[in-house]
Amino acid sequence: MTWNERVRGEPTAADLAAIEAEWPLIDAELAVIDAEIRILSTGRPVPLDWRRLRRAERQMLAAWLRLIVARQPRAGIRGAAS
Repeated sequence: MTWNERVRGEPTAADLAAIEAEWPLIDAELAVIDAEIRILSTGRPVPLDWRRLRRAERQMLAAWLRLIVARQPRAGIRGAAS
């Protein structure tokens, strides 16, 4: 399948699985953007706005970590010293 055919076609099962695996990260990144917009759009952000941003950033970092760990190959316990 050529690139042009792929672009015009429907997403494959693998494409959909990749999107689903990354969805928690996408959702967390959107929460960060929402918090940043709120801070930038208000004339005077309140402490709750800053807490919301920090919480969203923590959730985004946690989602990144979970995604990275999930993509790592699993190491077996063979060869462990007995």
